Amino acid sequence: MKFYKMHGIGNDYIYFDCMGGELPDPEALAVKLSDRHFGIGGDGIILLCPSKIADCKMRMFNADGSEGKMCGNGVRCVGKLAHDLGYASGNSCRVETLSGVKTLEFTFDKDGKVASAKVDMGAAILDGEKIPSAFKGASVVNRLLKLDGEEYKVTLVSMGNPHCVVFKDPDGLEIEKIGKSFENHPAFPERINTEFVKLVGKNELKMRVWERGSGETLACGTGACATAVAAVLNGLCDKGEEITVHLLGGDLKIIYTDETVFMTGGATLVFTGEINL
Repeated sequence: MKFYKMHGIGNDYIYFDCMGGELPDPEALAVKLSDRHFGIGGDGIILLCPSKIADCKMRMFNADGSEGKMCGNGVRCVGKLAHDLGYASGNSCRVETLSGVKTLEFTFDKDGKVASAKVDMGAAILDGEKIPSAFKGASVVNRLLKLDGEEYKVTLVSMGNPHCVVFKDPDGLEIEKIGKSFENHPAFPERINTEFVKLVGKNELKMRVWERGSGETLACGTGACATAVAAVLNGLCDKGEEITVHLLGGDLKIIYTDETVFMTGGATLVFTGEINL
């Protein structure tokens, strides 16, 4: 079967065109193919599937085989792949996800290929129980969480995936140790993605991310959105203005409004290949 290796600012997945039929046992394939030594290598696999309500549907599986409801960097690449393969046309595309239908607006390179996309990610979910988490209230902002004998101030945001944002300098952080502890903390019944963030300028943030099921990744689109939202809620950045989030793999531009969150970033095809399944 043909696959497409793609990345959104370093957040790399293995993409399959399943518009003509299902991929067998994607959970097991995600584990096998994501291995960077014995497989193709990636943060997981993403399937381009038929949809009755949009141009296509995205299914995303983490490197541990668990299915994710949303992937911000992945949805941009799905939009590019759908356009490149002729499933979508024009300057926009609608992608069905487990977190609802997302609308993308494209920019193109000199060859007419999609180079980047602006995604309407939908409204941020702030209610503690809807994250889901053990915290109560319409929002969870700068609340104390005890972990491994220490106390952290956390802000919780869901962008389809649950995120815990910690304003702590990410440089020199032992992220594998602390990330696993956050991911599996009993306060988060479905585990949690965790962002460690520092304000580095006006509406400018630096971030490292630990993703549930994948570990540290070079970038996380929903995480960047959650980080920008959390920064606004904590009075560090301005609502309605463009916020630049610096990740290990590159930059994302985020705008948080009362109605929705917009994310803009690149979508890159690295190579194509075939694998016997």
